[in-house]
Amino acid sequence: MDLEIGSVFHNGEYIPVEFTCDGENVNPPIFIGHIDPEVKSLVIIMDDPDAPGGTFTHWIAWNIPPLGEIPKGVPKQEEVDAPVHVVQGRNDFGMIGYGGPCPPRGHGVHHYHFKVYGLDTTLNLKPGSGRRELEDAMKGHVIQKGELVGLYERK
Repeated sequence: MDLEIGSVFHNGEYIPVEFTCDGENVNPPIFIGHIDPEVKSLVIIMDDPDAPGGTFTHWIAWNIPPLGEIPKGVPKQEEVDAPVHVVQGRNDFGMIGYGGPCPPRGHGVHHYHFKVYGLDTTLNLKPGSGRRELEDAMKGHVIQKGELVGLYERK
């Protein structure tokens, strides 16, 4: 069974401004349901496949305990213990942690994919690593996944 992913917006709805570069630029809460008891840790990858230069990674985080929620506003540090344990990597803004939707003005609606993976292990991956390293480390360990798509446009 796939993970059920939700937030303060529903799949296919607009992401509230608070969670974008036009607002507080903090991550929205991500609610996770139907977590298999075999899951040892969660990974989140948020990206925008509509970016002008190709898929743009906004957030990567791993070794998240298999809890029902990744809380709003995870601090933008390589390793965080509160409000929940998270190890974070470098996004395509060149920063650690979450970088909210910030499409070019007049570029139309962008689709932001919040992908959550349930792994059968925790990852021995250095904080601040990039997406390619994360995806390589996840290979062979994904036992569940789920996705939530939010929209955002800057006029």
